[in-house]
Amino acid sequence: MFDIFLKLPDPILFVIPIFAILIFVEFFILTRRRKKKYDKAQSYVSIGMGLGASIIKTFNRVAFFFLFWMLYESKIFDGLGPDGIDGFFDWNWHLDHWYVWILLFFLDDLTFYIMHRIAHTVRILWAGHVNHHSSNEYNLAIALRQGWWEYLIKNVFWLWLPFLGFHPLMVFLMIELNLIYQFFVHTELVKKMGFLEYFMNTPSHHRVHHSSQVKYLDKNYAGILIIWDKLFGTFKAEEENDTVIYGLTTPLYSNNIFLVAFHEFQAIFKDIRRSKRWKHKINYLIKAPGWSHDGEDQRSKTLQKKLKEEQS
Repeated sequence: MFDIFLKLPDPILFVIPIFAILIFVEFFILTRRRKKKYDKAQSYVSIGMGLGASIIKTFNRVAFFFLFWMLYESKIFDGLGPDGIDGFFDWNWHLDHWYVWILLFFLDDLTFYIMHRIAHTVRILWAGHVNHHSSNEYNLAIALRQGWWEYLIKNVFWLWLPFLGFHPLMVFLMIELNLIYQFFVHTELVKKMGFLEYFMNTPSHHRVHHSSQVKYLDKNYAGILIIWDKLFGTFKAEEENDTVIYGLTTPLYSNNIFLVAFHEFQAIFKDIRRSKRWKHKINYLIKAPGWSHDGEDQRSKTLQKKLKEEQS
């Protein structure tokens, strides 16, 4: 049974050639325009981070498949997935249950929103996601800058779907399709996308998410649909003719791949060491980035509140 799963290729493998071509085309266009220098070094780091994340995911997906399958065998609802591994390849089942895929699409995208939002608001999880935001550039190569720590644990957030009754292979496939879509929103070449801006995550919306400007911090967590941000109060539109500044509020000027991967863990360790109370040590792990027991509160909500007061 599990042999079939192990032999199934990762959907990402099929689109790597497309990713590579588009990265090159974008590089060519940006170089021709000569608006600003294309930072090749940051792109190389991003590609290296992506390769490392892929290796981790290859081993990790086996462990999580076992967890997904155990939960699926104790599922709450029948009818949300076919029987057994072989049942996944019964195309008639999928044709008869097309609505299950639509439901899974929305639930998967909501799960990504929840995971992504928590990754920004719990510092130990931010340590695995901050890598993706560490570049001061914004281009398609940056989409590959994936955190290694995040890839070890992120699938935990999807455990509820097989337990609900969705087939593990359906869940894995939907996770990958969501990730593939997100590659295309990491570009400055596409400005606004008309009516799609109302309900889709677009390059414009995601540029906001990658901004280090206070007004844009912790906004637009969307995977494919921007509707979750609009429902839960985390949406922010890109202002017209605005020059978005990318990266971290404290920029990381380094192309050392290991520093990019682990710099936030170093910062957490330093904060824990200088705090004497266990309550503070734990808070440095679970509170939002920017919290301090003895310094100025630099959390995004605090900074945005101050900005609003200054502008009023």
